Amino acid sequence: MRKVYEYPKSRAAFERACKIIPSGIYGHQGPAEGCYVPVEAFPLYSSKAQGSYLWDLDGNKFIDYMCAYGPNVLGYNDPDVDEAAAKQRRISDCTTLPNPVMIDFADLLVETVACADWAFFAKNGNDVTTCAVMTARAYTHRKKIVFFKGYYHGISPWTQKIDYAGVLEEDVANNIYVTWNDFDELQEAFEQNKGEIAAVIAQPYMHGNFADNELPKEGFWKKVRKLCDDTGTVLIIDDVRAGFRLDMAGSDHYFGFKADLICFCKALANGYNVSALCGRDFLKSSVSSLSYTGSYWMSAVPFAAGIACINKMKKLGCPKLLIEKGTKLKNGLVTTALKYGYDLHVSGVPSLFYLRIADDPTLMLHQEWIAECVKRGVFFTNHHNHFINASLSDKDIAETLEVADEAFKVVRERHS
Repeated sequence: MRKVYEYPKSRAAFERACKIIPSGIYGHQGPAEGCYVPVEAFPLYSSKAQGSYLWDLDGNKFIDYMCAYGPNVLGYNDPDVDEAAAKQRRISDCTTLPNPVMIDFADLLVETVACADWAFFAKNGNDVTTCAVMTARAYTHRKKIVFFKGYYHGISPWTQKIDYAGVLEEDVANNIYVTWNDFDELQEAFEQNKGEIAAVIAQPYMHGNFADNELPKEGFWKKVRKLCDDTGTVLIIDDVRAGFRLDMAGSDHYFGFKADLICFCKALANGYNVSALCGRDFLKSSVSSLSYTGSYWMSAVPFAAGIACINKMKKLGCPKLLIEKGTKLKNGLVTTALKYGYDLHVSGVPSLFYLRIADDPTLMLHQEWIAECVKRGVFFTNHHNHFINASLSDKDIAETLEVADEAFKVVRERHS
């Protein structure tokens, strides 16, 4: 049996943080947000990271399948990306005038992403999803936006729900919600709101939380694309999570259609702070018309890191590599679960996979198993996508399966 981790230093740090930081750790990485249940099974602060590994304040080492919630695509502290960033930092970073490395990065994205005729840069995924919606409204002079239920597109009020704290009815008054993969329902929403819909915004496949992830039905995206064309509606793909883990040309390309606007962030620069909205030429004037910028949006270091990251992903054939690694892990996890009589669902594209033990609809059993994995050095979370990075080795996968086996054994004995 492996050592079961404990986290006294993490707990002490969290108690200190709660006195001076709202919630101690706010946002989706906070212990109150549902990804860390039961909370006592998880570390809350890290001390260092390298490659596929994360160490907490107590010196416990984890194989990290959250990858900083996605930005770690090549491995923490990738030497090529870090070298490019350091070289640029010696020249300039945040300056009065932008460095032309911004143009180089835009050139590379236009060359790489199938639907891109231009690139606009910001810092977070929320920045570019908001920019995309504003661009669609500026172009169409319409208000309404169609969402697929189960979505996540950021944290601005327009992305949230009426009963969320601080969100006004006016913030979401023009939101229309339809069921994923139900084209008839989508078509009906267009009929009921003729000439009023500015955009459809969607993830390339449904990778929400608390439910198995769901790929698009055969022909679904082609029908959506035609409906948008026929009605003068902008089609926005939120590729913040999935971007470059399915296809270097964009996840719309992976599923065989062309977006009008596509949003990137997480895997764009291996952890350096940059996001990008890419789009088609007919929307270039509209995005130019927006009053939309930020203090650090033209910082040069993340652009240099992004160039190095994309070039290295291309060299490695990263999407194919990540899917292969994810498939190997998926098959091993499912087989291990069956050994103990459990039905483990591993859904979504294997490079961005979602875990759920389907034997218990309350999800309590699933949370128990995840907790036992984490306490033995495999960092999964309860109710979120997991990410594969290029530095993950066969040895890491084998160790993950050993931990998963031991965790299933503990849970089975507990519920014998």
